[in-house]
Formats: sequence, C-alpha cells, structure tokens
Amino acid sequence: MSNRVCISLDAMGGDHGPSTVVPGAAIARERHPETTFLMFGDEAVVRPLVEAEPRLKGAVEIRHTSVSIAMDEKPSQAVRTGRGKSSMWRAIQAVKDGEAQAAVSAGNTGALMAMSKICLKTMAGIERPAIACLWPTVRGESVVLDVGATIGTDAEHLVEMAVMGSAMARIVLDIETPTVGLLNVGTEEMKGNEAVKEAARLLRETELSNFSYHGFVEGTDLGKGTTDVVVTEGFTGNIALKTAEGTAKQIGSYLRSVMSRTLSAKIGYLFARSAFGALREKMNPSRANGGVFLGLEGIVIKSHGSEDAHGFAAAVDLAHDMARYDLMRTTREMLEHTPAVAPV
Repeated sequence: MSNRVCISLDAMGGDHGPSTVVPGAAIARERHPETTFLMFGDEAVVRPLVEAEPRLKGAVEIRHTSVSIAMDEKPSQAVRTGRGKSSMWRAIQAVKDGEAQAAVSAGNTGALMAMSKICLKTMAGIERPAIACLWPTVRGESVVLDVGATIGTDAEHLVEMAVMGSAMARIVLDIETPTVGLLNVGTEEMKGNEAVKEAARLLRETELSNFSYHGFVEGTDLGKGTTDVVVTEGFTGNIALKTAEGTAKQIGSYLRSVMSRTLSAKIGYLFARSAFGALREKMNPSRANGGVFLGLEGIVIKSHGSEDAHGFAAAVDLAHDMARYDLMRTTREMLEHTPAVAPV
C-alpha cells in the first residue's frame, strides 16, 4: 500500500477561510510528510499564504474558484449557486474523480452534506449517510454517530450505522473487534422506542464477525467509554455533542474562576499547573475536531467552522488516516459480512 495521500481542501470554508486552512494544512503535513494537497479557493488570497509557508513547499496545487459558500447559506441555495464551481463542490468532486483520497471543509455543514450526497452518492446497502465523531472518554476515545446528519431513524439505519461506526473504529482506534452500544434511556431491553428496540433485536440475532454488540448504553456511558462505538439518531446525537462541548467549557470556566479567587488558590495552582495543563489538553475539543461523513462513496471530513489552525490540522489528520488505511474498503467488507445490511 502506498503511503502517499492527497487531500482536497475547501480553502474558503469556515469562519476564517484560508488564514486557518493553509497553516492547518502545514501543521498536518509536519506530522504526515507524504501528504499533498489540492486547495480550492480564491487564488489571489490563497497563493500568498501558501508561498509564505515553507512547510508546504512543493506539496500544494492551487485551483482557483470564484464562488464560495456562506456559513449561513441554505443547503438548497448552496447547491444551486455552487454546484460544479464553488470551492466546496470542487473539493468533493476531486474525490469523486480520483484526484484526491479525501476532502476536508470547515464550511456550512448542511451544504457540505447536501453536495456530498449529490456528488458522491451513498454506498450500496446504506440508506442514509451519518456524521461520526471521536468522543474523549476516561478510557481513551470512542466513535459516536450520528451527531447531526439526519433527524429520525429506523432500525435498519441504526444497524447500518453500527457497521459504519465499527469500520471507523477499526481504522482510527485500531481495534480489531469493536464493541457497539445503542444509546437509550436505560439498559433494560424493554426500554426505548420501537426503532431502537428493533435494532437491538437485529444486532442480537445477526451473526457478527467484525464487531460485537454490547447492548443498550445510557448518556453516562459516553464519557466512561463503555463501548468503542455508540449509535444514536442525529437529533439526539447532536444534542449530546453540544451538551458535552458546553459542559467542558463550563468546567473550564469554573476552574479558572476558583483558581484565581484567593492567594492560596493561586499558589495551589502553581504547584498543580502541570496537572491542570494535562486536564486542559484532555478537554480541548480541537484534539477531536472533525466529523466524518460515513456512508458515502468517498471520504469527506467536516471541521468545526470556528476552529483555529491546530483544530483544522486535527481534521486533516483524521482525513489522512481514513485515506491511508482505506476506510472505504473496510466499510464495504463489513457491510458484505453483516447479513442484516448486506447489499443485494
């Protein structure tokens, strides 16, 4: 397997555009020197930033686009105005055409998903795509999906997501047989809505060779890392994600307030500074930045729009690993070996 990976970047996406994308790509390339980039965006803005970055020398091909997608643009409008010519669409198109192995954008999530579905199409055996993320836990990290691609689901789609999430866990977490849990309001079999209970039945009764079904998990299990993969529908998953991010910021605010309140607290902070630094790094959302669009005929990564260069680099790192270790092949093989969702 070749180590070389080419990643297409929507240079105009996100709150900060090229001023974040270009240095983020440079940081990622330090970690993965074999990586090259196709950057789509306004060449007059992108080229000076690339030429000023020695870490990207000889690693970037810039392709000019005059259209970019606004962060508040409706998906339907974005498709109409940007199809075939926007920086976002062309970054995705590069994956479809085989010029790049993965695409990364910090742009409008709805527009990115809509364009990805139209341009790349869904994989055989997959009803709808899902967005997966890496979730920090006390045991390390877990894969959680769906965190916002679709609202509402059925049992078959939950099983599909179990397969796709397990494929991602095998690639990113290097776990040969990941454990999967269905997020529910309790762990007892009689609890939950009909879709969740039916999905549980299918997973219990299906012969699984590439992952192991653990059972129902609750919200508290997300942080514990009870299972390697947690599956839920997009409405619940997105609320859980935003709640966790908000709680992390709340705890950080509390700690800063308490540690600066008195002289003894300030002195105590000096002695415990390294421990607090480790906690801050563990809770830093930029470390796990990057939502993976699973279920498409190509790899697309969504970075948070407000991330800085280091956060964007984390999304590029994720794209690199997905491409380098062939997420698409792993997902197809697992779909074929899971009878409940095997393509006809």
